[in-house]
Amino acid sequence: MKHFDVNEIRKDFPALHQKVNGQPLIYFDNAATTQKPQVVIDALTNYYSTINSNVHRGVHHLSQMATNAFENTREHIRKYINAAHTHEIIITKGATDSINLVANSFGKGFIKKGDEVIISAYEHHANIVPWQMICEEKGATLKVIPFQENGTISIEDYKSLINKKTKIVSVGHVSNSLGVVQPIKKIIEIAHQHNIPVMIDGAQGIVHETVDVQELDCDFYCFSSHKMYGPMGVGILYGKEKYLNEMPPYQTGGEMIKTVTFEKTTFNELPYKFETGTPNVADVIGFDAALTYIEGIGMDNIKSFESELMAYAIEKLNSIDGIRIYGDNKHKAGVISFNIEDIHPYDAGTIIDKFGIALRTGNHCAQPVMDSYQIQGTLRASFGMYNTKEEVDKLVEALIKVKVMFG
Repeated sequence: MKHFDVNEIRKDFPALHQKVNGQPLIYFDNAATTQKPQVVIDALTNYYSTINSNVHRGVHHLSQMATNAFENTREHIRKYINAAHTHEIIITKGATDSINLVANSFGKGFIKKGDEVIISAYEHHANIVPWQMICEEKGATLKVIPFQENGTISIEDYKSLINKKTKIVSVGHVSNSLGVVQPIKKIIEIAHQHNIPVMIDGAQGIVHETVDVQELDCDFYCFSSHKMYGPMGVGILYGKEKYLNEMPPYQTGGEMIKTVTFEKTTFNELPYKFETGTPNVADVIGFDAALTYIEGIGMDNIKSFESELMAYAIEKLNSIDGIRIYGDNKHKAGVISFNIEDIHPYDAGTIIDKFGIALRTGNHCAQPVMDSYQIQGTLRASFGMYNTKEEVDKLVEALIKVKVMFG
């Protein structure tokens, strides 16, 4: 195992070395998006400076270079998540786009009136609304697995929802609002006992631990580049070949077609059947650089460091009178969601910003979670590989000052 040195890692991220409101930036909003290492920024600059060209469509040198770099990234992603085939990797605009693709395409191909779709109550809105819409369109029913006080779903509740009408289960790997790691392996196993496919929203999961889609045996898994130290505007959908082949295209236009006449259009083979128009080539190549960077540090190292940092932060926050952590659970990754007594999270977050500390406030696109706790929202501190215990100490100092101010 390679040596992990957070201070050396921090040197690779130029955005971290600035001041906000006269204070050194402390960036605890990684669940929203991560900062980018210089190698990713350099990859973007290099693309636009040297091989800027459209992909898959040209025989000239630049187009071939861009296409090779683009497709090499797809293969890199396949290896990173251990997918069986490169054509099972669909490149999208983001995790939200990936979920919409599955909801619409799988929905059109497999869901009919009277069928049921299962999600959970801890989902991000992006894994709620697309399923609501396709159920409404098809006359299907959306079933919701409740979660317990500690943020984990009850497996027994989940089992009770499954029946012959269930067509797909779609759940998050890690709750973006609570940071609770869900028992996705068990969820998948139970669904497969009934021949039901499972979609995993991995946006908050894959950045904190190794994901092997064949070992999980999930049918779909999606995530975003920008939460993995890569550029925005790039998402990944892994799908098992057997489903992707049977699903109709989600969007239409160039690239996803094989032949077009005014009488009939035939669609391209996988993965291009689901990739419409000019892709975000530069940022896809930038994501390749981000994956290489993560691999250079080692996911085992990152997970170990972040777990220690999370434990330290939870201990420190619990030492402050009046702090309540939501989703109090030993199985957590990356996120601590909390409130301070009767202080509105927006008010607390605005003051904390004056100390140069970036936190997220609000319902975190998970309004049903907040409703279940009967609160308007929370403060959310989310961590990355470059955060430190010293930064946590600064956050604790700021929270104590907020309490005094509202005292």
